[in-house]
Amino acid sequence: MTQAGGKVHVVRVSKSGYVDKQGRRKDYSSAYLRRTYRDAGKVKNETVANLSALPGHVIDLIDAGLKGQQLVPAASAVTITGSLPHGHAAAVHAMAAKLGLPALLGPAGRQRDLALALIISRVIAPASKLSTLTWWADTTLGADLGVADATADDIYAAMDWLGHRQDAIEAGLARRHLGPEPNPSKMALFDLSSSWLEGRCCPLAARGYSRDGKKVAGAFRDAVTA
Repeated sequence: MTQAGGKVHVVRVSKSGYVDKQGRRKDYSSAYLRRTYRDAGKVKNETVANLSALPGHVIDLIDAGLKGQQLVPAASAVTITGSLPHGHAAAVHAMAAKLGLPALLGPAGRQRDLALALIISRVIAPASKLSTLTWWADTTLGADLGVADATADDIYAAMDWLGHRQDAIEAGLARRHLGPEPNPSKMALFDLSSSWLEGRCCPLAARGYSRDGKKVAGAFRDAVTA
């Protein structure tokens, strides 16, 4: 006669199956809830339930609970203190790193991190510098690049730093894209955007010409930058 009591545990059994006509091996596994007890001095096992039809993660939970682990709902175990958008900023940041943009901008440091953050922000959410500064606090980009505490003065200082790096950056781009190995045909294509300035008094209005065929009329003169 089966004795009452005994320790209940989960047993998993794996069996080798067969190879089908496509050469795929079929293996079988099952899980049982078993109770171990002593009967007349002998250790015996009794199958209490067949758990094979249950999902694997449910079987794992039963096994963990029987082993004494305290299981609690995730909502009770974790408290969410904040949530910020991350995916879009992480994707552009990862692509910038893959393209070698940080190294191209200059030596590692806060100025480079600020410049990189400005470029990434320009790709995702083009806006004024002050709006960009506010936007950093609404995503994980500021924290990831360590610029979450930046001020407007910091941003403009980083732009000055980037301006001083212009020649070095252009030289780096030329080596990368116009060298004999990456560009054996020595071909460079430029997309020029046309703009012009109109005015009666501003001396800048008297400079240049218009690629779009703008005509000079009276005191008006069109200037173009490309």
